[in-house]
Amino acid sequence: MTAIIEVQDVSKSFGGVVANQGVSLSVSSGAITGLIGPNGSGKTTLFNSIVGYHPIDSGSIKFEGEEISTFPVQQIARRGLLRTFQQTRIYGAMNGVENMLISLPHRKMKIWDALKTFTREDYERADHLLEFVGLYEKRMLKSGDLSFGQQKLLEFAMALMNEPTCLLLDEPTAGINPTLINGLIDRLKRANSEFGITLFVIEHNMRVIMNMAESIYCLAHGEMLAHGSPEEIQNDQRVIDAYLGAH
Repeated sequence: MTAIIEVQDVSKSFGGVVANQGVSLSVSSGAITGLIGPNGSGKTTLFNSIVGYHPIDSGSIKFEGEEISTFPVQQIARRGLLRTFQQTRIYGAMNGVENMLISLPHRKMKIWDALKTFTREDYERADHLLEFVGLYEKRMLKSGDLSFGQQKLLEFAMALMNEPTCLLLDEPTAGINPTLINGLIDRLKRANSEFGITLFVIEHNMRVIMNMAESIYCLAHGEMLAHGSPEEIQNDQRVIDAYLGAH
């Protein structure tokens, strides 16, 4: 499979604290790839580096063969590489449809001015994606009144509104009611299979990532510890020790 993201020997420190040290990995185009590791292992730092939130100290990050390690966030996003966050980033005072519309990349103007400029196609796309994530019935509710799990589904739909090629998901199931988790996993898998979006997922819930990902990387203490299929990772003694030793 062709690699859509290639990370080569990437290091990143904050002051004297090493967050990533010589990390290399590749994310296959069209696949679902997992990233696991104990708390503080450098997973979120690596995601932030890939999407341009902070410059790396050394190494290379390529997206679709192009070096992007010096690009700002917006330039990377325009190429189709987006991420979601552990904490949702929605406009709580706006309803679901308005959140969807304002997330369109070319509409980053004053919110209320922007809402006047949307086309019928924009509204139809918003409705379609809200239906896709199961929020169509709640689309006119203030987003701040949705449950945390529903807000995560909304944020996922907002990311899909941008038609990403590749989506980085930082703990998509964290804080979600267990009854909603299977529905979210199903929609992530469908976004991958039906829309062809490559997914790269940080996840603490082992059951979730083992059921979703075809290939899993494990970080520990900022360094790459292991890589393999879900079965290989589950049975890798280094991974088991890293998790048991972290508690």
